[in-house]
Amino acid sequence: MPERPTSDPEQALAARGLLMINLVSAMHWFDEALEAGLTARGWSSITRVQTLVLASLATGVNRATKLARNLGVTRQAMSQTLAEMEQRGLVTVSPDPDDKRARLVDFSPQSADIRDDAIMILKVVEATLASRIGQRRLDDLKEAMAADWGASPIEIIAVAAGAPLPPSKPRGRPRKVDAAS
Repeated sequence: MPERPTSDPEQALAARGLLMINLVSAMHWFDEALEAGLTARGWSSITRVQTLVLASLATGVNRATKLARNLGVTRQAMSQTLAEMEQRGLVTVSPDPDDKRARLVDFSPQSADIRDDAIMILKVVEATLASRIGQRRLDDLKEAMAADWGASPIEIIAVAAGAPLPPSKPRGRPRKVDAAS
């Protein structure tokens, strides 16, 4: 007898137990709080992609192509986002002196005030979270997120799925694999 398809509510319930789903939900929770806090402090709207660009810059990612890859957007979309952010005085974009094809992105001097407000807001959000889940659990969560997870487990997944390893740097859009092939 064929297996019955899983309903959307059943899938949603099962997905809640997956770490990735919870991490994405948590990121949205933080981002919504940050956006609301910045608006309350008088800053004009900042998009989620712009928030992620600023967060990536804070972690040391500063090449436009790497930002695009990390955020899962095209280089053209990243160029447009960076142009908007540069126009707003959030970032500066300059040629890479070591690679004429690359562009380097950095915080602009004018972004110091919004960055200070964002840090303050995120500290308030973390304190709120600590009051809801407990300081020890928040500290454990922060420690686990900061730990070195190692390289992506692509090889493990490929072996488990009985599939060949993907190319080291996939290019273009993901294609749906035909189950018949």
